[in-house]
Amino acid sequence: MLSTLKSAFQDKSIRNKMLFTLLVLAVFRLGAYITVPGINAKALQEVASSGLVNVLNMFSGGGLTNYSIFAMGVSPYITAQIVVQLLQMDIVPKFVEWGKQGEVGRLKLDKVTKRLTIVLAFAQSIGITAGFNALSSLNLVKNPGIMTYISIGLILTAGTMLTTWMGDMITDKGVGQGVSMIIFAGIVANIPTGFQSIYREYVQGTPMDQIWKPLLFLGALVIVMLIVVTFVTWVQQAERRIPIQYTRRAAGSAKSSYLPLKVNVAGVIPVIFASAFISTPQTILMFFTKNYGDAGWFQFMTQLFNMQTPMGATFYTILIVVFTFFYAFVQVNPQKLAENLQKQGSYIPGVWPGKGTQDYVSRLLMRLSTIGALFLGIVSIIPLIAQNVWNLNSSIGLGGTNLLIIVGVTIEFMNQIKGLTMRQEYTGFIQNDSDAK
Repeated sequence: MLSTLKSAFQDKSIRNKMLFTLLVLAVFRLGAYITVPGINAKALQEVASSGLVNVLNMFSGGGLTNYSIFAMGVSPYITAQIVVQLLQMDIVPKFVEWGKQGEVGRLKLDKVTKRLTIVLAFAQSIGITAGFNALSSLNLVKNPGIMTYISIGLILTAGTMLTTWMGDMITDKGVGQGVSMIIFAGIVANIPTGFQSIYREYVQGTPMDQIWKPLLFLGALVIVMLIVVTFVTWVQQAERRIPIQYTRRAAGSAKSSYLPLKVNVAGVIPVIFASAFISTPQTILMFFTKNYGDAGWFQFMTQLFNMQTPMGATFYTILIVVFTFFYAFVQVNPQKLAENLQKQGSYIPGVWPGKGTQDYVSRLLMRLSTIGALFLGIVSIIPLIAQNVWNLNSSIGLGGTNLLIIVGVTIEFMNQIKGLTMRQEYTGFIQNDSDAK
């Protein structure tokens, strides 16, 4: 990895992409400390350990703790993406048509996604502000009123759109997938704070003759994290290679190849989707806390959309499994894959072209997604179970989700760096060959 980064920094164009990415992430981190006007951010300390705060902090890089202009992060945008992608499944014909139009259709769908993001961000901003204000005895909003909530909602919505735009800039001009890099930066930035909270809870104030107990616990925690990171990296890199034969190729070219499919085709996207999906109803429910806090339906919904409860943790795992299967077929469309293989004059040995190839790839994706869903679900749920059973620090509760995202985004980042480096090497080779001629 270090050698790859060294080679990348030696190339000016790749170095500029990496520096641009770092610059955008630095601006994002700076915005996470700018508190929204009219907010008493210290009031959030009372609910800082709640599941909702932890989830939204993951998407905003700790911005919710400071109630900054980036407090909502990219959570509304991810939720809007989920909704738009679901509507493309023969629900909205126009969206289905746009999905088949290539880059032009993608731009149209992206425009719809951004508009829906504005609506969701505004609704979530007002809901979470009103909810936290009702929960906090210190009064989160200094001068509560309709206009105050609207102005706060507009500021947080603008912050979400600015964060989304920065993610797009990273995707277009930097390195890595922009939204994933934003979330990655937020998680990494909160790691020191997480270790500090663990130290204060388990080590600080412990008598010297008993200090070995918390140190043993922390050592075991670090070992478990390293094992999980190794396991996650191994599974994320594993792939199934489908042999491909070519019926017509240029003279002297290879007549066979293979199509690599990741064992976990969906990557860490299902985890991000599930976290965003479960946080949206939570923020909206907070708006009804004052009037319906004791209602049975409200208590049930609160339990369902809270990852710190057994019901919420189970629902969160189910969401991860569902999104794993859903996004695997979004990433690899069996119908398009079969059509492309036919157009290229290639086929899978022992499989009929066309419909036969489509069915074969669909069955293979189902098997791979089953493994991927189990993998993502287990890694995400075990820390939540450990937190509830042994009453561990809440910063450990989302450890599995955080590790999945960190490892997944790092692998994606390094693969893109390798791709850019190889492309520059081939470009230089072609130019030198042309000069020689």
